[in-house]
Amino acid sequence: SGRRVRSSLSMTGEITLRGKLLPVGGIREKVLASTRLGIKEIILPEGNRSDWSDLPPNVKKQIKARFFKNTSEAILYALSE
Repeated sequence: SGRRVRSSLSMTGEITLRGKLLPVGGIREKVLASTRLGIKEIILPEGNRSDWSDLPPNVKKQIKARFFKNTSEAILYALSE
């Protein structure tokens, strides 16, 4: 498409052959690393919502999380303005 993902956005997850977005480990570390880099928003698999809930409120205030079940929705969001 030639469109770039915003530099203030990070994403993580495992992708199946059918495009499903699966949960991954290390969410706390990935979110903390993203905030240290100045990332303002992170795309996470829906299956990692409980990991997000476990993060301290002061961390969640620094970065917004978006949850998706499949890669097509995540990519559409990542490429949106």
